Amino acid sequence: MITSEQREKLRGWLAGRLPDDLFEELTEVTVDREEITVIGRIPAPHLAEDVSAAEREAALEGRIQEFRERTRDARIAVARDAEHRFRRKVSWGVQCGPERALFTHVAAPVMTRLRQPERQVLDTLIAGGVARSRSDALAWCVRLVQRHTDDWLTELRESLENVQRVRVQGPDTEPGEAPTETE
Repeated sequence: MITSEQREKLRGWLAGRLPDDLFEELTEVTVDREEITVIGRIPAPHLAEDVSAAEREAALEGRIQEFRERTRDARIAVARDAEHRFRRKVSWGVQCGPERALFTHVAAPVMTRLRQPERQVLDTLIAGGVARSRSDALAWCVRLVQRHTDDWLTELRESLENVQRVRVQGPDTEPGEAPTETE
């Protein structure tokens, strides 16, 4: 769990470290135990008002691909520095007009033990064609929970940050000691 202050320091470090011309705006920085995801806004292609949806979609895809190829070396350099400093992998994405694209991301394995009723839920999703495997079915379930309980998860994350702040003030902490950037 990362605190708000640590997230702000990370975002500030990235804002200072990213080349000025990389993004129009640094729109999102998310972090967990394994990964930092950096998403920035890039300019949408200039198109006539009356272009078809297919042409607009192709133009956005082309702009995103061009950005990805052109900025690869700069993004790799920033990622190396960030991975060394924060001990997490860095993933990249862009927002171009209404389109959002992730270039790279960590797919971290998660092990769990499920009882038969829970396995049956996953197997039903597979049989129904919703997922190819139990792993896919479990990921689908997590996305569904995330979509429908976003407010609750946000409140829980804020509560956890408060717990971490109180923990730092505990009797085993030296006065003025703060958690490290990698906590």
